[in-house]
Amino acid sequence: MASEQQDTIEVPAIGRSRHLVDEILAEADIQVNGDRPWDIQVHREEALDEIVARHSMGLGETYMRGDWDVQALDQFVYKILEADLGRHAKTWRYAWRYLRSFLINLQSRRRAFEVGEHHYDLGNEFYTGMLDNRLTYSCGYWKDAQTLDEAQEAKLDLICRKLQLEPGMRLLDIGCGWGSLIGYAAQKYQVECVGVTISREQRAYVSERYANLPITVSLQDYRMLDEPFDRIASVGMFEHVGRKNHRAFMEVAKRCLKKDGTLLLHTIGKARPANTDPWIEKYIFPNGEIPAATQITKAAQDLLTLEDLHNFGPDYDKTLMAWHKNFEENWPRFADRYGRRFYRMWRYYLLFCAATFRVRRVQLWQWMLSKNRVGGVERIC
Repeated sequence: MASEQQDTIEVPAIGRSRHLVDEILAEADIQVNGDRPWDIQVHREEALDEIVARHSMGLGETYMRGDWDVQALDQFVYKILEADLGRHAKTWRYAWRYLRSFLINLQSRRRAFEVGEHHYDLGNEFYTGMLDNRLTYSCGYWKDAQTLDEAQEAKLDLICRKLQLEPGMRLLDIGCGWGSLIGYAAQKYQVECVGVTISREQRAYVSERYANLPITVSLQDYRMLDEPFDRIASVGMFEHVGRKNHRAFMEVAKRCLKKDGTLLLHTIGKARPANTDPWIEKYIFPNGEIPAATQITKAAQDLLTLEDLHNFGPDYDKTLMAWHKNFEENWPRFADRYGRRFYRMWRYYLLFCAATFRVRRVQLWQWMLSKNRVGGVERIC
């Protein structure tokens, strides 16, 4: 995997005493002010105290401020995760965040539109500069692909084949994004499509781009859905549902699926329930929560039948690195609008996430679930 690169940063030699951060990072073969691509270059010594005190939040926020740099940020984060340096963190600091997820429904209907306004409504032009030509903001399928466009089209076709779409069917896409799946399915498989989104920018884009196709897009919470469909897909949206609403999501799917209908659930996942990284939650995906496999199976219990589970998590590393490449190449178009702090925040987000998939801390799953389909569902991958 090719690592992210940037111009070499000249750091003046400064007198400094050995810090606790030096000792911790040494466990991951990272040096402070070293000369390797993954070595951290510190511009403000006080940032080291903040990193020790605030862990992930401190690391991300000091980077956003420009307190430190690293030539290969993805390698730096990968080494930290591979060495499990998080074990040095005082877990009691995050006890409230863990308890909060049980006491408060962070993904309630009242909160449902927050992530759309914060993240997805940044501007369609911005995402056009980062994503593929269909604006597919989820993991590509790189099995036989060489480019981002090829990987995303392969993923869309894989979903359509798994759903066994046929002309005349009705397909519901819960969290349709910029309409890449429903646009592809309507064009290639001649199905009628309905999409729901919580982003006004996305809805406007889909309505304009696919105006000549049998596609309807609504700005609404998925819990309001109550009409019949032959097939349902949800791609990269379940991470916004939250543990308190997993069961409600499956109930909606069962309610809306016709007899013998199938659901394809494409989601990032973890081995066991865990808190969202605090920096990611604050700056990128408010109220986001990556589900565990046990949470998904429990939510579907007695409602839908699990037919197949496909993991291609390593493909998300490649996808994120491709997005980062596009982001860097197109940043000059957006620099004046978003500013330097946003640039460092977004860069940190893309490369941090690439490293988490590379080290296999998180996975990318496609679940196939049916409404007790007679004869089951053919496995395609």
